[in-house]
Amino acid sequence: MQSGLIETPQRILITGGSSGIGLEACKRLVDRGHHLTLLCRTEERCLETIEILTAKTSKQTEVEGLSINLQDLQSVEKGCSIILQKNEPIDTLVLNAGIQNVGIKKPQFTKQALEETFCVNHLAHQLIVMRLLPLLLRSKKPRLVVTSSEVHNPVSGGGRVGQPATLGALGGLRQQNQVAMINGQTIFDADKAYKDSKLCNILMARHLADQLKKKGKEIPVITWSPGLVIPKGQGGFFRTSRRQNPIGLALFSLIARDILRLTEMPEKAGDLLADLITSHHYEKDRFQYISNQLTSPGRHSFKEIGTSQEGENKQLGEQLWILSEDLINRKLLEST
Repeated sequence: MQSGLIETPQRILITGGSSGIGLEACKRLVDRGHHLTLLCRTEERCLETIEILTAKTSKQTEVEGLSINLQDLQSVEKGCSIILQKNEPIDTLVLNAGIQNVGIKKPQFTKQALEETFCVNHLAHQLIVMRLLPLLLRSKKPRLVVTSSEVHNPVSGGGRVGQPATLGALGGLRQQNQVAMINGQTIFDADKAYKDSKLCNILMARHLADQLKKKGKEIPVITWSPGLVIPKGQGGFFRTSRRQNPIGLALFSLIARDILRLTEMPEKAGDLLADLITSHHYEKDRFQYISNQLTSPGRHSFKEIGTSQEGENKQLGEQLWILSEDLINRKLLEST
């Protein structure tokens, strides 16, 4: 969809809108006149992002920020309470934020003893859905968009490298102490932790769509993969990998992005996300997984495809939701 087209202004709440693909999408959404609520880690980051988004637009739009640290479930809970108190419908809820700690040998734990990747990429976002779903369902045309990744699928290009994504029997979620690996394995693998969290995104979204259908409240529940995006610069999604192995990541970036042209541009990925959020093309009231698949060097095909076999396991999705909800509630109780 081109930014020049007229769209009905939507109220959009997004995580991960201050950098990378999320920021690129927000630029386009503001340019189209939509109203954004940004959930950023700090108040300073909120203000910086709002300034970036409003500096070059002439549209009458509203951009506001709320400081929520996805590494702290108590912070997420407090932020959701503030949003609920405002009692304004949300037209599109976008769960886009994500981290990966590839290169780190030992798990990094949050203040609630949760491995960072799992907490930020899955638990914090499930908590947001649990709390804000009533506001989303009050919209005339609600939509949920979740950023996942092709690496959730062990047969995809990225999914075949290293240990595959698999949650096993969810043994890690049944532990009462620190949660490092979701499947309960004792040896930490940061790459697998990221892949597993992206599988969690798929399973959580599919389970939610099924539950809404049972209640006669079907809405578009869209999961998607932007493809391999390696932006230039020092920050962004690969900042941890760059710090851990700067030469290795520089070489990987040179080969994948500049020589073989296997990557997607951040601006293009932002375009795709903006369209998923607002385009009429994605109004199907059901679960969808849409992937930006590489078809040849420098070319991608953006279309709906099937998820991994494990991503279709509805029983596993239900167990993941229940165990995650129990873990969230237990950690919140311990934090009070």
